[in-house]
This record gives sequence, structure tokens and C-alpha cells, in this order.
Amino acid sequence: MIDSPDVDSLVLVNYRHNMVVNIIDVTFFFLGSAFISTSTILPLFVSHLTDNKLWIGLIGMISATGFFLPQLFTANWVERTPIKRDIVVKVGFFTERLPVFFMPFAALVALYNPLLSLVLFFLFYGWHNFGAGTTAVAWQDMVAKIFPTDRRGFFWGVGSFGGTAIGVVGAIIAAKLLDRFMFPFGYAISFGIAAVCILLSWFFLRMTREVPSEKPKEITSNKEYFRKLPAILRQDHNFRWFLICQMLLNFGGMAWGFLAVFSVDRWQLSDGYVGTFATALLIGQSIGNLFFGMLGDRKGYWIVIICGSIISFFTLLLPLFITTPAWFYLVFGLRGLSLGAGMMTLLIALEFCAPEVRPTYIGISNTTLGIVGIFAPIIGGILAQQAGYEPLFITAAVLTAIGLLLFVFTVREPRAKPVL
Repeated sequence: MIDSPDVDSLVLVNYRHNMVVNIIDVTFFFLGSAFISTSTILPLFVSHLTDNKLWIGLIGMISATGFFLPQLFTANWVERTPIKRDIVVKVGFFTERLPVFFMPFAALVALYNPLLSLVLFFLFYGWHNFGAGTTAVAWQDMVAKIFPTDRRGFFWGVGSFGGTAIGVVGAIIAAKLLDRFMFPFGYAISFGIAAVCILLSWFFLRMTREVPSEKPKEITSNKEYFRKLPAILRQDHNFRWFLICQMLLNFGGMAWGFLAVFSVDRWQLSDGYVGTFATALLIGQSIGNLFFGMLGDRKGYWIVIICGSIISFFTLLLPLFITTPAWFYLVFGLRGLSLGAGMMTLLIALEFCAPEVRPTYIGISNTTLGIVGIFAPIIGGILAQQAGYEPLFITAAVLTAIGLLLFVFTVREPRAKPVL
């Protein structure tokens, strides 16, 4: 669904300003994220503290669950708030940005007490991710308000392209830090740089100019609000099938957090060497963000999700056939491409409904993914622990293929769907 021309016309005065400051915000955020990469750096950090693979799976669980799960529970609040930026900036500083500053201290504790370091790391990492989830609906609704429908992909593509492109430099620096400094000092420095970059992104985010909603939603109790949600799933068949397919595709992501550790176990690589895989990941992601963002603007995000799922399927199988660690640059590059396409899931959810109920649709979509995020990485950790990495990658690829086929045959492009 596309917003009405009247709504889009309200953002034109501040369009260029908002495009600039939000692209810089996303750029710095992605740069900071390169120093706390969930695909390379964090699994390696945890592997220094414990041999139990379930702890590595917990990284993926917290990353997905923390970001996605809280969103439905904040949607009612967001719908009633005229200016979404206030939630993102004022609440987000304490819930999302601040905990990253404590992560370097958690790393340094490993010098004296590895178990305490592990606990503190997950405490601050969980705080950061659940904090991000608390403000995510407000951020997505803010983006939907300040950018016209056919420019959202451009904003996300250019912003994340810039962030991931600069993040390549960050990944190279992070890899050198891990090689140059003994554990845990390299990780502490890397986490510290991430905190500074994420704070800089907040400074630009707060410059966003947002027009207040013309008709703020009437106050509805949470009990009454949640009572109405099942009706949405009963009536909107296209959205319901979209959720089912996304759940399957996200279960297929249970193996992503184990790629870096698998390469270490197979070839006994150094942390610095594995850290360079993040460079390939970010290059792939920057290309994917830019290309799939522009493709989504022109053709819709339905085709983008299909492309990303096909790439994911082959990426999950590729580690089973490579014979040298150098091939893992290709694996992580393809993973980056799939990440770029996968981020468009956040944008397609904006198009299933009318603007006044957009936060509810965002919340339902992302909280559903959060529920999957609770179980998928843990199941992946159990498979890796009990059966090995090969069965894990095969199982993930099969689930991805099933989700892809179901998506192709059951979900329609929402831009071609009439307003409910």
C-alpha cells in the first residue's frame, strides 16, 4: 500500500534535511556495529570465555529477540504519540545507546573472572538489543512519515551503503586490534569504538524534523488493543501468509551465528584472520543495501525478499563444499548480500496497511520474528553441539527453501493490494 499524496506532500519541505541527517545517523550506526559484529567479533569473544556452543547461539537469540520481540508491546504507545522522533531520541538514548558504553568494561573483567565477564557481556548486550526493540516501531514509523513511499528504499540503501562501506574500514581496524592486542584488550578497544560511533549517530538522529501526526489515535487500553489484534490476522490473508513465510525464513537463519566459529574449528584460524571476514560481509551488505533498496523502490520489496532468500539458501550450503578458508570471504560476502535484502523486510511491513495502523502492523510483523528469534539460535546451538555443523547448515537451508517456495506462491506484492 502507498501513502496518499497529501501525506507525502507534508514532508517535502524537510525532505532534503531529513535525508542528510538520517543517512549520517545510519552511516555511523553501521560503522559502530562493525566493531561489535554479531557474525564475527561477538561469537569469537564468547568462544574465548566458554566452549559451550549454546552461549554462541545465545548471541543470535538476543540479537533477534531483543530487537523484534518488544515491538508489538510498544505499538499502541507509538500510535498515540504525535511525534515519533521523541521516543527514538529521548527513550532510545538510555535504552539502546547507553549500554554499549559498558561493554568494554565487561570485556576487561575477563582478565580476572571469565564467567563474570560472560554474564556482564550478555547483560549489557541484552540491554542494548531490547532497548533497540523498544524504540524500533517508533523509528520505522518516523521513517515512514518523513520519507515518501518510493524514497524509503533509497534512504535505507544509501544510508546503509555508506555505513557498511565505512564499516569495511572499521572491520579491518577491528581485525588488526584483535591480532595486535592480547585478549581481552583488543575486544575492549573494539567495543569502545562501537560505543563512540553509536553515540555520534544519535546526535544526527536528534536533528530529524518531523511533522506531528494530524490525528493522533484516541487512547486505547492495552487490554482492548490486544483484543483487536486477532481480527487483523483473520481478515488480512496476505499479511498472515507473509508472517508465516517470514517465520520459516528466519528459522532458516539459525546457522548464521556459527559461520565464524565453524571456520575456526575447521582450520584453527586466528581471531584476526576471522575478523577480516567481516570486511567481505560488509562489502556484500553495502552492495546489497544499495541495490535492493533501489530495486524495492522501483519494483516493490516482494521481489527483493525472494532474491535474498535464494542467496541465503546457497550461502548456507556453500560452507559444506569449500576446501580452503579463503573461500569464506565469498561465504561472508554472500551473507552480506542476503542481509541487505533481508533488511527490506522492515520496509515491506510498512505497505500492508493504512498509515494510522502502521505501528500495529510493524509490531505484529517484528514481534513474530522476535518469537522465532527466541528458539532458532538455541535450536541451532543444540544441533551444532549434538550433531555438528554440517547437519545444522543443511537443516537451515531446507527451512529457507520451504519458506521461499511458500512465499512465492502465497504472498502478493502489497503495492498491488487494495487498502483494507
